[in-house]
Formats: sequence, structure tokens, C-alpha cells
Amino acid sequence: MVQRVTRKIGDQELILETGKIGKQANGCVYAQIGGTAVIATVCASSEVKEGLDFVPVTVEYNEKFYAAGKIPGGFVKREGRPKDKEILVSRLIDRPMRPLFETAFGREIQIVPTCVSVDGVNPPDILAVIASSAAVSISDIPFHGPVAGCRVGYIDGEYVINPTYEQMEKVQLEIVVAGTKDGFTMVEGGANEVSEEVMLGALEKAQGFITDMCLLQEELVKLAGKEKLPLAPLNVELANADAIKAEALPLMQTACFLKGKQARGDAVKAVKNQIAEKYAEQLEDPVQAKLFSALFDDIQYDLLRSSILEKGLRIDGRGTEDIRPITCEINVLPRPHGSALFTRGETQSLAVTTLGTAMDEQVYDDIEGDRSENFILHYNFPPYSVGEVGKLTTGRREIGHGNLARRSLAPMIPSRSEFPYTIRVVSEIMESNGSSSQASTCGGCLSLLAAGVPMKKMVAGIAMGLITDGPQYKKYAILSDILGEEDHLGDMDFKVAGTHDGITGFQMDIKIAGVSMDIMRKALAQAKRGREHILGIMEKCINKPQPISPYAPKIDTMKIAVDKIGALIGPGGKNVKALCQQYGVTINTEDDGTVTIYGKTGNATDAAKKAIKGICEDPEPGTIYQGTVKRIMDFGAFIEILPGKEGLCHISKLSRQRVEKVTDVLKEGQSVPVKLLEVDKMGRLNLSYIDAVEEQSK
Repeated sequence: MVQRVTRKIGDQELILETGKIGKQANGCVYAQIGGTAVIATVCASSEVKEGLDFVPVTVEYNEKFYAAGKIPGGFVKREGRPKDKEILVSRLIDRPMRPLFETAFGREIQIVPTCVSVDGVNPPDILAVIASSAAVSISDIPFHGPVAGCRVGYIDGEYVINPTYEQMEKVQLEIVVAGTKDGFTMVEGGANEVSEEVMLGALEKAQGFITDMCLLQEELVKLAGKEKLPLAPLNVELANADAIKAEALPLMQTACFLKGKQARGDAVKAVKNQIAEKYAEQLEDPVQAKLFSALFDDIQYDLLRSSILEKGLRIDGRGTEDIRPITCEINVLPRPHGSALFTRGETQSLAVTTLGTAMDEQVYDDIEGDRSENFILHYNFPPYSVGEVGKLTTGRREIGHGNLARRSLAPMIPSRSEFPYTIRVVSEIMESNGSSSQASTCGGCLSLLAAGVPMKKMVAGIAMGLITDGPQYKKYAILSDILGEEDHLGDMDFKVAGTHDGITGFQMDIKIAGVSMDIMRKALAQAKRGREHILGIMEKCINKPQPISPYAPKIDTMKIAVDKIGALIGPGGKNVKALCQQYGVTINTEDDGTVTIYGKTGNATDAAKKAIKGICEDPEPGTIYQGTVKRIMDFGAFIEILPGKEGLCHISKLSRQRVEKVTDVLKEGQSVPVKLLEVDKMGRLNLSYIDAVEEQSK
């Protein structure tokens, strides 16, 4: 039986429907707003695994090109591996939903939201969040939802809920917020130097829409919800738990507070091994061994939190606002166009900037339409950064962290017209213990300046954390520059990047419900102090762009009349191809008459620019040119004043005195100053040798 619920949003209707499509899935919901539609399904495996300490859930958001009436570009006309955008939307759905599943369910869960229609007005990602939550909520899978998502734009001092594509081009702030009726759990976005107060206002604005969308899903659950499947809790307890804890606790109090990530890890492992030997017979049972490890995790959890809340002391000895030592270096690599090494404690980014041409732009073949980006940031997290052995892959984490760093730096990147290079930054994480994405933001900024990119302002980022004593929040501590352990065991982590004047990038994951605006306000203020501290250190290393590397391509731009574009390009591109081959450059022409010349050397670029001027500029009478004598005749000389444009300097115009032979004054190949006297009715150029002009004027 088909069930449907609707809600009016502005002048459009949002529809959630189930019972018509995908009836063999545990849950399936069709969602539509305007001409944009998403089908979200969820399935759970039939096999139950007891004692899991994580939720085996995967989200696979995908977009079909037929949704926009397009055929995929490239040789293979079929959707292939997930695009970066699809991975980012999958993370957008996964992060707020994952904490609301029960580990005791013990089954693999797969959520597949598919964009099947797009109108070019309403972005499908928010619809996919709502549809995915609705599919799980009506299914027989236990879920402490529903959740919903909302995009908030800030345009001309006003907040706009779920702005259209057109509106998003004008926003000063764009964030995506997800959460439950009780509060938001995930925030991600970028801005153009907005204040902390503007950010807080956007969060408050989002909550109303999220609550309404959760209530809409609850209406659908009442109509079509299934009875939930039973959980499979592990009804086994750790034998000798009290004795083990009593022996381990004093040893762990020492091990957990040693300086250095590896030293702490080795010490904790040594304590576990020491006590495991005593209970070796008991731990031969795999379930008991898993519970034994879980007990040690709980001990670390309690020790870390109690030390921070009761003593204000973190596991590495810092106070709550202390930031680890920072060092910055630039030009650490000899040949790349710009490089920097940013080290904060045990987190280190080697950031490298490469300058390319328009031909190097990243082209995206998306359902919204083809587009290109001239600023690219890639993030790599190799296993050696945490002292491990593993495969070198680009996973969802790499794409998500790289996107956060890119959008944090993007507002400060000059426009194409100001700096006509394609810019690629690669952050290689050489060490990691806390917020390598923000190290990438800082290192990326340094390497951009080292490469000569005239950034509008410098950008730095910091990772913050929150530790609370429970749902009443009688005690809480906000942590600056969190460690990996504090991220894992804390209640909230959020990254804030920006300049001295405002926020440019923001990401937050909340593991508890109902974080107050007062806590958020204090956290953002503390993050700003930390950002200012980091920027101060970075500015001592470099605070303005360096000269562009001699190894970078030489790029120049010029304007030509629109009606001259055809002359420059020539039939079938003949003219422009010849220029590129002759001077060893690449020439790119835009519809507004902007011509960009890319050459490996400055001389090649300058020569090509001069040639283009010759083709596209009309000689002006009265202008003095530095010409080249091409041919000498009895009656005068033909002199090239612009590439491809010659004029006649009659023998009578060579000097005020009588000249017997032209060769008495000029030689072929000679560079001489001449003045264009006139362009006659037949378009011929009449020149005068500048020496003769000067004599005649005396």
C-alpha cells in the first residue's frame, strides 16, 4: 500500500512516499521537491554477529546522469566509480546517522540513496539526507532517529534555508546542518570571513527546519513503519572484571599520561600484556578477550575525562587552551613551485603547491552541468604517518579532509583574472596525532605564499574538542588543539579555519544531544584565540607572496576586441595553432576577448604576446613604432611595424636631406623607429623614418 506525507516548504512541496518502489528492501522512500527526486533504500544482512563494538553501516550515495537528461562524458557511457561529490554526500549522510544505530543489532546495514531526477534548482544532497533517514525509520532496523538535514545560506545579512543553486553563488556563508529533534549533530561548510555570531545564528536557524522534517518522517512511520527486529546483545560479562580493573587502574594512571603518542601507546600495551599473562587461561575465549580489551578502553576513557574535568589536565600535560609547539618552514623542496612543512606537536603536513595553466584545470562532469575549478587541494594520509603498514589508497577520509582544507583556503585564493594560474596544493601527512586536516590548511597557506600566489589573507585552522560529565553539563571543558585520543574519547570535535577577520571553513561532529548555544559560543571564541595564535606563528615564517618560481610557467593576459577573435584563431584554428607552435606556448581565448598566454619561459610568452598584438591591433596614425626593415627597394623600404603588418617608408621620408640610395640609410633586418603617417584608402601604411620626423620638426 502506497503511503505519502507532504510538507509545504516555501512555494514548493516536499513529498515522502513509500510502498510503490523497492518493496523488497527493508525500507525504501521516494523523496521529491520541485523537479529533484531521490530514492533511498536500506537493507540489513540476515546474518547476526554478536559482540560487535562498531556499527557495520555503509552509505553509497549515487547520482544518475539521466536525472539531468545527460549522457556521461568520456569513452565509457556508464556511471563508474563514485565521484568525489558522491563520496562527500555519502559522508554527509553517514556521520549524523551512524551514532543512532545499535551495535547490538549485529547486522551489516547498507543505505543507498540514488538521485534519479534533478531540476537544476534544488540540490539533491539535503533531500538524500532526509530520504535516507526516512527509509531507515520506516524499516524494521532499530534506529534512534529520525534525522534531517538543512543547508543554510547567508545572503546580504539574511539567512536563507536550503538556497537554490543560483542563490548559492551569492552566499557569504554556506553550511549544511544535520541533527535530530533534540539538536544538531553534524555541521559542515565554508564562508567568506563571517563572524562567530553569524555562524551561531545559522545553527539556530537550521534547527527549526530539521525539527519539522523529523516530525514529517514520524508521520510516515505512523502510516508505514514496520516492527523493529530484535537486538542481539552479548549477554556475557568479563570474568574477574573487578579484580582486573583494580590491578590495571594504578598502572594505567601512569601509562596514560606519559609524554608522546608512541610512548603512551607502548606503555598501555605493556600494561595490557602484563595483566593478560595472569589471566591467560580465561582470555583464550575470544569473547572474554574482546571484553578484556573493552575494559581497558573504558579505563582510558574514564581517566582522560576525569583528569580534564577535575584537574584541567590533559594526557600530554597541557591545559585546556594550550596549543602544542608549532614550527613552520617554507621552500623545503628544491624544484616544486612552492613548498612548506607545518608541524604542530606530532602532526605534520608537507604541503606542495604547483602552478599550471588553464589546460590543467579540474573538469567535473556532474549532473548539474560541466564545470571546472582552477584551485585544487588533495590530501594524502599514508599509513607511515601513524607508524603502520598498509595500502596507499585514496579513501573517503582523504577526500573529506581534503575538501575541508580546500574550502577553508578557497575564499582567499585570487580570481582567475587577478592570477591566471591553475593552482594545485597537495598535503602529504608525514605524522598524525590530531587534526591533520587543519595542518593541511595551515601548510597549504604557507606553500601557496611560497609559490607566489597573492592570497587575499592568510588562513589557519584549529581542531577543538569537548568533554562533559553527562547530559546535564554541570561540568564541561573545551579543548584547543585536540589529540587523536581526545578526538576518539571526547563528546564533540569541531574544526574552525579562517583569517584574523573571520571564519572560512567549519566542520563539527557532536556525539551527544543538546549541546547548548552557550557552549558553542564559548567554543567558537576559544577557537578564535587559538587561530590567532597559529596565524601569528605562521606570519613570522612568511606573510606575503614570494616571487614566482623560475620553474613555473610564465602566464600573461591581454584583451583584444571581440571582433578580432576570429582573426586570431583563424579558419579551423589555423592561426592560433601556428602561433603556439612557433613560440612554444599555449594560447587560450575567451568569448569576452580575454587572451591568456602560457609559456615555459618569459621570452616565449612576451614574443607570442607581441605577435598577437600584431594580428589584433589596428595601426594608429601618429603612433611611433619600433619597426624592422624587411625589404629595400629603389624607391624606399618596407618596414614591419607589427607582426604581419608592413608599411612603406618612401625614400623622401628617410631624411630631410636628399638621399641617393636607400641603403645609405637603412639595411635589411635593421630595427628602426618609424612614425605611421597615414593609412590610405587602400589600407596601405605610409611611414616616416623618425630621424627625418625629428629634423622636420626643428
